[in-house]
Formats: sequence, structure tokens, C-alpha cells
Amino acid sequence: MKKTMLSMLLGIASLAITNTSKAQVSVNINIGAQPEWGPSGYNYAEYYYMPDIETYYYVPKKQFVYFSGNRWVFGAGLPPAYSNYDIYSGYKVVVNKPNAYKYFNDHKVKYARYKNYKNHQVIIKNKHDNGNHNGQYKNKGNGKGNGNGKGKGNGKGKH
Repeated sequence: MKKTMLSMLLGIASLAITNTSKAQVSVNINIGAQPEWGPSGYNYAEYYYMPDIETYYYVPKKQFVYFSGNRWVFGAGLPPAYSNYDIYSGYKVVVNKPNAYKYFNDHKVKYARYKNYKNHQVIIKNKHDNGNHNGQYKNKGNGKGNGNGKGKGNGKGKH
């Protein structure tokens, strides 16, 4: 009887310890979900705020969020007034706050200095990058050299 009770107590204690440790690990990463025009260097981004056009981009659902009339609109594209806006060159501020657009008045003031701050941000993929880099990174051979080395090693053997 004592062995049964002891076994039950140990079982319950181990379950309690196991459940406690499981609940403490939580990591959010959405690198693959971020658009190629998003700013690089972030392993998670919930919203981008674009001061130039006072618009948000909701990363998880891939939606632009902008104010129209008297309400916030969620859509697959930019608002019609900004359909010609170059999203690659415009500055984006990462805002990791639920419903970031609800803090628009604060963001408008806080990030006003980034208006017209084009091409000052490294993005995930540059649309103007054709991969050529003017030839400076082209592979020039198989990495074994071209056989024209000067042979100035410290060897003592006969040649």
C-alpha cells in the first residue's frame, strides 16, 4: 500500500513539473512571411508603418492597412492614391504591437523624421539587384588557382 501511494505521489509530481516546463517556451519567428521589400535584420515583424504614405502593412495576413473616410481599411494593395508609390525605396518602421494602426497619431509624430527618407534602409531583397554586381563577385574558376603562382613556399626539396 505504501509503495502504491509513493508511486502515485511521484507520478503526480512528475506530471506537474513536466507541464510547468512546457508552458515556458514561446518563440515567434516569421522570417519567411515577410515581403522581399521589407527591412532586413528582423526575425519577426507584425506591422510595417510607412511614414511617406501613412499606411501600415500587416505582415501575418499580407494586408495593407490605411485610413479611408472614417475607418481603417484592410486590403491586398496600396490605397488608390498611392498605387504608384515605390514600396522598395520608402522607409518602413517595424511595429510589433497588436493593432498598431490604433496608435497612428503617436506613430505619425514619432516617425515623421522618416518621411521622404528614401533608399536609406537595407531591405530583404533589392528589386534593382540583378545579381551581376558589375562582375565583382563572379566566380573566376574552380578555386584551385590558375597554376601561375610564384612558388615561394618554404619547401627544401629539389625541383
